[in-house]
Amino acid sequence: MAAIFKHFDLKLIEPSFDSMLIDLVIELDHLRKKEFKGTTPAPVFFQLKELFHTLESLCSARIEGNRTTLAEVIENRLDGASSTDEKIREIINMEEVMNFIDHNVQTFPLNQAFICELHRLTVKDLTPPPKGEGDNTPGIYRKKNVDIAGSNHKPPEYLQVNDYMDELIEFINRKDLPKYDLIKTAVAHHRFVWIHPFVNGNGRTVRLFTYALLVKQGFHVNTGRILNPTAVFCSDRKKYYDYLAEADSGENKDIELWCEYVLSGLKQEIEKIDRLTEYSFLKKEIIIPAIGHARERQIITDTEAKILRKTAELGVMQASDIGEFFPKKAAAEVSRQIARLKKRKMLQPEKEGSRKYVIRFDNNYLLRGIIKCLGEKGFLPVKD
Repeated sequence: MAAIFKHFDLKLIEPSFDSMLIDLVIELDHLRKKEFKGTTPAPVFFQLKELFHTLESLCSARIEGNRTTLAEVIENRLDGASSTDEKIREIINMEEVMNFIDHNVQTFPLNQAFICELHRLTVKDLTPPPKGEGDNTPGIYRKKNVDIAGSNHKPPEYLQVNDYMDELIEFINRKDLPKYDLIKTAVAHHRFVWIHPFVNGNGRTVRLFTYALLVKQGFHVNTGRILNPTAVFCSDRKKYYDYLAEADSGENKDIELWCEYVLSGLKQEIEKIDRLTEYSFLKKEIIIPAIGHARERQIITDTEAKILRKTAELGVMQASDIGEFFPKKAAAEVSRQIARLKKRKMLQPEKEGSRKYVIRFDNNYLLRGIIKCLGEKGFLPVKD
């Protein structure tokens, strides 16, 4: 059947009080407002956050057909080289956009300029189709009509894009009651895809846009929470596209089902990832087993493993805490071992100039073990 364009008005849905959607809104609103006091030391938390930015970006790329594996992304990071592989570049771009959102979304308005900048950064330095995942007009709304592969929905004509995007931006910035924030986020995600404002990169951009909306609404990613909304969509790519397609009808019941799908997945992801910000869980289930993994593969020595385990147990370590491992050696030997682990990027000062240290795993071979343990505990939304 040929794809057709069907206009329907952009509006908030009003679910019944006893609906599943209302329950989800209430539970997510509680999570959003809850004073968040994770016990994971801040430097360790921010390493985790960067890792989940990578996972979020990989998930988004995989939805669009990028078959890069997590192992390939990690190895590229450990090599420290600037990859010429555009599949890797696509993922790095999205990591950089997420950092851009974290640093700017609270101070900049969510307007056309912001959305176009998300798109420009997303497709930066990528070859345009048909050979790549870039765009000939980065950050500029399309000037031609397009089709969506495999969809029965035909996006509006290009002459209508600007008006539809103006309407969407007015919708997300309208001063509705806070209880509607999450429903608006889900509705806006669908509407963006429905408009398809850019020639290419719409899927990646809308998922980044959704992340920006959630951060703007108060999910405190800079003060203790990790947010990974694309995991909702990438765990079952077909389900994601099926729910989007159903919502193309514009019928309230189909829009409501789409919203239920988005918010139920988001709730599950937040509750799962929040466990990692409790340090007792993180060290026992992820960090200490990862150190064991590195020792088994002789990436670190027995002495280094003892120091790293002690650091992990304490959360923050100072030289006097590891003296027991060097009973007949001078303090200089303790300092030398710490310096060696700092050089290998396995320890880092708790803060600049400090002589207290936390474990580091974001840019060294401990990361392989961290990934392995996260996968075993069900924290990875993609399986290679």
